[in-house]
Amino acid sequence: MQLFVRVARGGSFSEAARELGITQPTASRIVAALEKQVGVALLTRSTRALRLTEAGADYLTRCEAILAALDEADHAARGTGELRGTLRIAASPIFASRTLMPELPRFADRHPLLRIECLVDDARHDLIGEGVDVAVRIGALADSNLVARRVGSVERVLVAAPAYLARAGMPREPAELAAHALIVRRAGRAAEAWSFRREGVAASVRVDERFVIDSTEAATAAAVAGLGILSTGDRSVRDELAAGTLQRLLPEWEMGSVDIHVVLPAGRAAKASARAFAEFIARRMRDAAS
Repeated sequence: MQLFVRVARGGSFSEAARELGITQPTASRIVAALEKQVGVALLTRSTRALRLTEAGADYLTRCEAILAALDEADHAARGTGELRGTLRIAASPIFASRTLMPELPRFADRHPLLRIECLVDDARHDLIGEGVDVAVRIGALADSNLVARRVGSVERVLVAAPAYLARAGMPREPAELAAHALIVRRAGRAAEAWSFRREGVAASVRVDERFVIDSTEAATAAAVAGLGILSTGDRSVRDELAAGTLQRLLPEWEMGSVDIHVVLPAGRAAKASARAFAEFIARRMRDAAS
């Protein structure tokens, strides 16, 4: 069962065999025997790729739930606090580079027998369907079959490079942004407006962007390069603000904030290692904010 899960997730018999210390032909025979046992094809094989059949996708979900339960049982039986197996963490590139990676060595040192995989991209992964144990999500949550724990928030700020401001001027009021080059992360979505509030006074500016960049890291780099003004989370540009490569604009105007959550499957589908990671990152972010 563990071999099948690794083959299905990795799309490779050879890689799964290497991870488990067996040969590729042995791995193929084991999965073929499993298919014979359950009486249905779980994978379609070609010279180019392995793909799950419809039955295989359903079987994979059930296998992962069983393996998570076994992992929990092993953990409870040992009673030593040792975590084993594989923990798959999903996070955005900006959160991974600015928060997760600096903290991960501390977590890994506490659990030396735990293998950790990090899926770093801006996708909203299907935790159950894709075998992700825990994810860090910034913004609104939609999945009702997940347990979410709020671990912090991100304040939205306006930033620009000193070189851009020297060339285009410093905006003094939100309305003046209409005369500036604006950078947004909005590929594929409708036009937006930036909302501001100061001492009970609200203002809204329709964004007529010049640059649309579907990556927080790339948008930040674009702002540093002097392309224009960027609205982003304060955590994403903390280092740049400290170094002076970006400057905050209109600091007296609030743009609101969005929550950061750690999410994991509900109930017994959540691994002990996923719950331990959720507790760890929540505590570390709470300590950093205090």
